[in-house]
Amino acid sequence: MVLVLAATLGAAAAPAKKGAAGGFVWEVPARWTVMPARSMRAATYAVPGATANEAGECAVFYFAGGEGGSIDANVERWSRQFEGTPKPLRSVRMVRGLSVTLVKLAGAYLAPGGPMMQSQGKRPGYVLVGAIIQTVEGNLFFKLTGPAATVSAAQADWESLVASLGPASPPRPPGK
Repeated sequence: MVLVLAATLGAAAAPAKKGAAGGFVWEVPARWTVMPARSMRAATYAVPGATANEAGECAVFYFAGGEGGSIDANVERWSRQFEGTPKPLRSVRMVRGLSVTLVKLAGAYLAPGGPMMQSQGKRPGYVLVGAIIQTVEGNLFFKLTGPAATVSAAQADWESLVASLGPASPPRPPGK
């Protein structure tokens, strides 16, 4: 038992999974699973729930050149994805020199999907937490949705992902 513990403590930690899009990088929480590529998404992560039916999903979108709409338009779009269009909780945080708009919504999620973003069925008790980074090169969006208990259990992972956001390479000094 002591030998096993010593070997475990001496083992190097597994390298963090990295995500990247549009000149930005972030650390993917260790408990999250990288999913296969999907149309219009820079990345998709499965977020574990208490059961397979309670899993959440974090979708990452990147739109260059201002495509994808403004922060306000996206917050409004996310709100319309819930029954009754609830008013979101919204705040702004600076992360490594980036202005990050954070959004939280809760209620009956209408699970939009497909090319016309039609509802895939109502999912009561869902939460959406989102982060939007608007830059001159384009907009980067992180959208975590799932049952309230799943999103609550993933809160520390979410905070870690947001705190890890940064440019893929340090900015160059003027004239270099």
